Formats: sequence, structure tokens, C-alpha cells
Amino acid sequence: MIRIDLTLAEQPFSFMVSGQKIIQVFHAQQAITFDNPRENYYQFTYDNKVIGIDTEAVEEQSISLFVDEQFATQLALPAPVNAAPKKGFLGLAALGFKLFKSAKVIKVVLAGASVAGYAWLFSIEFALMLIGCLVVHEYGHVRAMKYFGIKTKGIYLIPFVGGLAVSDDKITTRWQDVVISLMGPAFGLITSVLSVVLYYATEMEIFAGVAVLSALLNLFNLLPILPLDGGHVLKSISFSMRSWIGLSVCLLGVLFGLWLSYTFGLMLLVFFLFVGALEIVFEWRGRHYSHLMPLDKYGQGFSAVMYAVVVAGHVAVMMHFADSENPILSLPMTILSS
Repeated sequence: MIRIDLTLAEQPFSFMVSGQKIIQVFHAQQAITFDNPRENYYQFTYDNKVIGIDTEAVEEQSISLFVDEQFATQLALPAPVNAAPKKGFLGLAALGFKLFKSAKVIKVVLAGASVAGYAWLFSIEFALMLIGCLVVHEYGHVRAMKYFGIKTKGIYLIPFVGGLAVSDDKITTRWQDVVISLMGPAFGLITSVLSVVLYYATEMEIFAGVAVLSALLNLFNLLPILPLDGGHVLKSISFSMRSWIGLSVCLLGVLFGLWLSYTFGLMLLVFFLFVGALEIVFEWRGRHYSHLMPLDKYGQGFSAVMYAVVVAGHVAVMMHFADSENPILSLPMTILSS
């Protein structure tokens, strides 16, 4: 897939083209609707005129332009904007990490280290509950990737950090980024709700513990801070509006994260913020040749609603146990209310 930028009637237009097919049309970075009345011919309406694009000769770097079904001109295409940014040392490091995580034995080693580490700090029961919540969360990401046809390498548990769902392919739209990011917390919400049901069915307090722990972990992941899931949703929505809006909103997320780190003494969050800041820099540098199709206004609003619903669900689970006599069950809501 390549991106072609053109100026028509002194207005900027972009086309995402795969072979001779136009996949998406943008005007001023906003997706617009178009029709495909016949093979290799696409049209859309602008300024009360029907603009037609014939892509039969696109492989020869040429397209035909029509206005109201009348031939207007033959346009020579500029070089397609599909080059990737230079990554230097970071690119080599990413390649090294990809080779490192390809070995299946690494999954077992990391999972064992995670269980042992959490059991050493807390207890074996807590370790197993935590690992279960992490696996369900990451499985939600994996299921979303498979839904979009993205190849995955599975789930990796990282001691004292969390989990990671690894893919082989890159996403192609902001919508995919939103759905994949939200499916982890959504599956976590399902875990919390089922645990609440089991708690009342069996009166076993361990299920209440799973419900609260899952809600707390997933709510933390929904913070609007990169590289957390909430930060990815925020980035996809804000960068779909304008690049400078995306940069500004993501930087506000970094400042919010720094305030949280200072207020609650969350030093590990500082590491996440550093990684997220690098991601913001790469996103800003690659804004002119990004292959990601932005969200339209409907997609932006729907993504925000989905995010709010999942957040509200986890908060509701925590509030349900806020008055519990067990200090462990009421602790998450105490932290949230502070």
C-alpha cells in the first residue's frame, strides 16, 4: 500500500492505493467517502462537482482526472510516500529484541520468573491471580489482532512489568489501534464481572479478590499515557484530528503521568513515560508519511465512547467493593478516591 498526495483545485488530497485500487481518500487529513462505479474508476464529490480518478495507469505513475464525467487532464504522479523513517540504533535494538523473543523457551522462562517474583514479594495465591489477570488481558489483544488478520507470536509475561502481546504484522489503520488497545481491558472487565458473579454464587472471597485486582490492573492500563492502552486510544483519536493536536494531547498525557509518578511514588511509571515519549517523537517525525488511515469524526466519537464505557465498568467493579470489611478489597477504591 502506498500513499499519493495531490493538489486539486488548490486543495490537498491524499489517496491510499493498493495496486490499482484506491482504499481511502483524505481531504485535509480527514477521510471522505467515495464510490467505485466501475473497475479502476473512483469518484467523490467536492465543491458540488463529481471528481473522478481513473487508476488504470497508476503503475506507470499516471492517473486520469475527470470532472462531472468529463475528461479533464492526465496527471503524472509524484513519488509515492511510503518510505520508512530511519531508526538507527533503535532499529537495530528492535530487531535484536524481535530475534530474542522468537524463541519459545523465552515465554516459559519469563512466565516462570513472573510467578516466582510475585510469589516472593506477596504469596503464591496472589501470584497466580495476577498472572491469570495478565494473561486474560493480553489474550484480548491477541484476539483483536487475529480478528484483523494480523499474525501474532503470542503472549509474553515480563516480571514486575506486566505482559505483552506480540504481533508479526503492522496495523494499517487508527481504528485497528483503538480496537486492539481496548480489547485487553474489555476482556479484563469480563473477568471482573464473572468473578463478581462467582463470588456471590460461592461466597469464596478469592473471586472478589480476582474481580478487584483485574479492575485495578486494567484501569491503570487505561490511563491516557503512552505506551499504555489508554495512551494508544488517545493517540489514535488525537492524531486523527490534526498532527499538532495529537502531539499536544500526548504531551499533556506525559505531564499527567509525571504528576501521578510524583504523587504516588510510582517510579516504574517513569520508565513507561520514557518509552511513551520516544513513541510520541517517532509518531511526530513520521506524520507526513504515516501509513495509518486516520479515524473519521464518527470513528473518533465512537472510540471515545468505547473507552469511557470500559473505564466506567472497571470503576463500577471497584466501587462495588469499596465498603468491604476486607481492607484488600476496599484498597483499590481508596487509592482511586485519593
